[in-house]
Amino acid sequence: MSSTAYSEQSHEWCLSVEDDSWWFQHRNRVLIDLLRRYAPSQPLYDVGGGNGVVAAALCSAGIRALVVEPGAAGVGNARRRGLEAIQATLADCGAARGSIGSIGVFDVVEHIEDDAAFLTHLHEMLAPGGRLYLTVPAYQTLWSAEDVHAQHYRRYTASGLRAALQQAGFSVEHASYLFSFLPLPVLLFRTIPYRLGQVRTRNAEAFKSDHGSAGLMSRMLDGLLALERSAIRALGGLPFGGSVIAVARKSAGDQGASPSAS
Repeated sequence: MSSTAYSEQSHEWCLSVEDDSWWFQHRNRVLIDLLRRYAPSQPLYDVGGGNGVVAAALCSAGIRALVVEPGAAGVGNARRRGLEAIQATLADCGAARGSIGSIGVFDVVEHIEDDAAFLTHLHEMLAPGGRLYLTVPAYQTLWSAEDVHAQHYRRYTASGLRAALQQAGFSVEHASYLFSFLPLPVLLFRTIPYRLGQVRTRNAEAFKSDHGSAGLMSRMLDGLLALERSAIRALGGLPFGGSVIAVARKSAGDQGASPSAS
């Protein structure tokens, strides 16, 4: 399996903001909407599930989720949330190849050096007819110091992610965007300064600031996110945004490895 880049410090920074962060909470709500449209087999294996912020939201919505996370800190935090959590990679979690009904990888694939091999592995672990749900950061043109600090290998477009999933043997049922308002501020305040060699302070307080809002700004942001969620529900997806969200399915008749694994 390809190497993965993610630090224990990142788990702790995320834990400090996840329950109140507009970003994490909006992603959770949109994911739940999508899972109600494309129903998962349960339990959903939340692979690379970190502290369990997605799994907790899914369980609260009545969708049983199991965290599979190699990091000890993330597993400990997920268990303190009352979640089922296994400290392992997907390959080592005890599930047989072709046995898992549904898998989620939420902002995980960008941390995998060989994403093609990883997607192929996910396809092989799914049962015939099983579904994969995933989110990734959007647009390589928005690459910045934040991606470097977060230990990303790449960013994606919806069409690029669709092609990668199809190459791994999946049928793509949904691929679109969310956080439609983020590309421009990311470009202006992260990407351009990064290209000009300006170094942004990276610490826990700066991370909390990115995920927090207050007063009028909070109310405006809440309204904007609610509007985007309504648009996604009405339109079935968005044509651009700061993240890509997708659902892919393994053929019900596919008993073996994906074509690209041969």
